[in-house]
Amino acid sequence: MINKPIEKYENLMNLLYQYEFYNTKDFYEYELLDEDTKEVFNDILNQLESIDSLISSHLFNYTIDRLNKVDLSIIRIAVYELIKKEYEAVLVLNQAIEMTKEYSDLDDEKQHKFTNKLLDSIYKSLK
Repeated sequence: MINKPIEKYENLMNLLYQYEFYNTKDFYEYELLDEDTKEVFNDILNQLESIDSLISSHLFNYTIDRLNKVDLSIIRIAVYELIKKEYEAVLVLNQAIEMTKEYSDLDDEKQHKFTNKLLDSIYKSLK
């Protein structure tokens, strides 16, 4: 996720968030994206079942449908990047944590710690 503009990942997060609600990519923001971001988004959607399966298998006493949609979007992007192995895992994990801190953490810092623990577990299983 690093070495690409953060704006692309914010766009991906927004798209995945909307996709979670509407189960379609036919919305205005999609049409405004550059081709590279559209390609990544479509690739994530093509792999969504396996990405979600991987996420679900690492949740304990929790189900994927209970995850906040913003958090789920961030986690999906990170898992996609971990699977692709285009970037170092530590960079992918750090980017996901920073996005969680910015967009999802309440004042208690619990969410980014949850995301960190989940993604670390997923990363270790992919090694």
